[in-house]
Amino acid sequence: MARYIGPVCRLCRREGQKLYLKGDKCFSPKCPVDRRPYAPGQHGQNRKKLSEYGLQLREKQKAKRIYGVLETQFANYFEEADRTPGITGENLLRLLELRLDNVVYRLGYGRSRTEARQVVRHNHILVNGKRVNIPSYQVRVGDVIEIKEDSKSLQRFKDIVETTGSRLVPEWLQADKDNLSGKIVSVPNRDQIDVEIQETLIVELYSK
Repeated sequence: MARYIGPVCRLCRREGQKLYLKGDKCFSPKCPVDRRPYAPGQHGQNRKKLSEYGLQLREKQKAKRIYGVLETQFANYFEEADRTPGITGENLLRLLELRLDNVVYRLGYGRSRTEARQVVRHNHILVNGKRVNIPSYQVRVGDVIEIKEDSKSLQRFKDIVETTGSRLVPEWLQADKDNLSGKIVSVPNRDQIDVEIQETLIVELYSK
């Protein structure tokens, strides 16, 4: 499955804000966004004011990078969101939030979405008792997500839970940190999705 493998801190600098792609580093003084708060590249400090189209494009790029999806996959999510009854922009964010790798991250079993994706790909995750290693798998209300039994004793997960212990778990999820499991209790509302994305700009971009 294709994925971005370049330097992720450049992505945050390009968007001009932290996208929290590096886990612990994003909260440390070493974060490049704090040290160099301008776009990467030779002319990064001389960026011109964005046009309306530029603002819409940047918002789409930001959403793609936060959730770790590429262009075609993101376009497919938008098409599905557009077909679904309701507000298209909110439907889009809901689909992205219900990806398995994002749910693992939200539950605190990955310090970043990238690490959560790796946890899924390395066969550490069970959904309703069955192994699922597809990061884009769409979870549903009532699904139980857990770290498989023989992985729970790994030092890796002890370190992850210690690091993410203070992270708030969204209201639409129920986490059991002692047993390294969680449950989808509801579909997330827009006010329960704490990403700095103006989804209306993305809808405007695809509506052109």
